[in-house]
Amino acid sequence: MKKIAVLGSTGSIGTQTLEIVRANPDLRVVALAAGSSVEKMEAQVREFHPLIVGMWSEEAAKELRLRLADVDVRVVSGMEGLLEIAVFPQSEVLVTAIVGMIGIRPTIAAIEVGKAIALANKETLVTAGHLIIPLAKKHGVPILPVDSEHSAIFQSLNGEPSGKISRILLTASGGPFRGRTRKELQNVRVEDALKHPNWSMGKKITIDSATMVNKGLEVMEAKWLFGVERSRIQVVVHPQSIIHSMVEYVDGAIIAQLGVPDMKLPIQYALFYPDRRPLAGKRVDFFELGQITFEKPDLEAFPGLALAYRAIDAGGSLPTVYNAANERAVALFLEGKIGFLQIAELIETAMNLHQVIEEPSVEEILQVEAWTDEMIDKEVHQ
Repeated sequence: MKKIAVLGSTGSIGTQTLEIVRANPDLRVVALAAGSSVEKMEAQVREFHPLIVGMWSEEAAKELRLRLADVDVRVVSGMEGLLEIAVFPQSEVLVTAIVGMIGIRPTIAAIEVGKAIALANKETLVTAGHLIIPLAKKHGVPILPVDSEHSAIFQSLNGEPSGKISRILLTASGGPFRGRTRKELQNVRVEDALKHPNWSMGKKITIDSATMVNKGLEVMEAKWLFGVERSRIQVVVHPQSIIHSMVEYVDGAIIAQLGVPDMKLPIQYALFYPDRRPLAGKRVDFFELGQITFEKPDLEAFPGLALAYRAIDAGGSLPTVYNAANERAVALFLEGKIGFLQIAELIETAMNLHQVIEEPSVEEILQVEAWTDEMIDKEVHQ
C-alpha cells in the first residue's frame, strides 16, 4: 500500500490524481489540501477518508470543520497547515499540484523528511531550483515530474547512460492562438484564451499556454530537473500534442514519448515509478492521425517565451520576477482588468525594473514575489 498526500486536490491535477487512486486499490490517500473549494473538499474527504486535510483560508477551514463534524479528520489551514501536511508521517509521496509559489516551502519541508516528490508545481523549480535540487540530492529524495513534457523527457532518459544528452526537444501545442500575429492578438477575450485545442487544464495554466509563458516556465524547470543548460533545450511547436517531448543523444539518436493528451498518464507514471500500470482511455491511432507536424515558435507574437530565455540566462532572482509577474498579470487578465498582450508587457516591465539577487534564499524569493506583485499593481492602476 503506497500512501500519498496531495496538495491542490480540488484542482485539475489533483482531481485526476484522485481518479488514479480510484482505479488502484493499493494507493491510499492520507492527506489532502486545497485553496477554498469547501464543497469539493468535503466530497473528497468523505470518499477517500484522509487523516488530515488543509484549506488555505481559515474561513474555508472553519466551514469545512462544521461540514465534517461527523467525520474523524483533522482540518488545518494556511501555510502552517500545508507544512504539517507536507511532513505528515504516514505519507510516502507528496503530490505538489498546488498553483503558485506557495508550493516552495512545503516541497522543501517534505524533502527534508525524505518524502518522494511528484512535482506538478512548476514554480518550485522555476524560482527555487538552485535550492531544491541540491537539497533533494543531499536527502536522496526522488523528484518525479508530473508535467507531461517533463515526464516524457524523464521516460526518454530511462535506461540511457547519464551525460549523453545532446539536447532536449520540448514540445508545445502552440495553444489556441497558434499562427496568429501580434496584431491579431490585440483584442483577444478571456473566453477565447481559455479554449485550449488539446488539453483540459486549470484556468491559469491554460492562459499560460495561450501566451506560451507556460513553455518558458517548462524550459526553466527542465534546466533544473535534467541538468541541461538553456542553449541545449529547444522548444518545438507540435500542434497535435502526440509527441510529449524528445531527447536527442550525442550519437544523433532521438528518443520520444508519445501518447494521447491525457495528464493521467504522467501522474500515474510518477506515482508508481519505475512500474507501469494499465490505464484506461483512448490510444493513439496513427492511421486516424495521418500526420504529425512541427513549427518554430513565433517569438514576436509570443514574447513571453523570449522573456523566459532572458530570465534563465540572467539567473538569480530574475526567474522569480518572471514567474510572479506572470501570475499577477494572468490574474488581472482573468478579472478583465488588462488585455491579453499586456501580460507579456507587464512581465517585461517588472524584469526591467528588478535588481537581480544572485543566489536568493527562500525568504528573498518570497520578498521578490511581493515586490513584483506591488509593482504590477502600481503599473496597472497608475
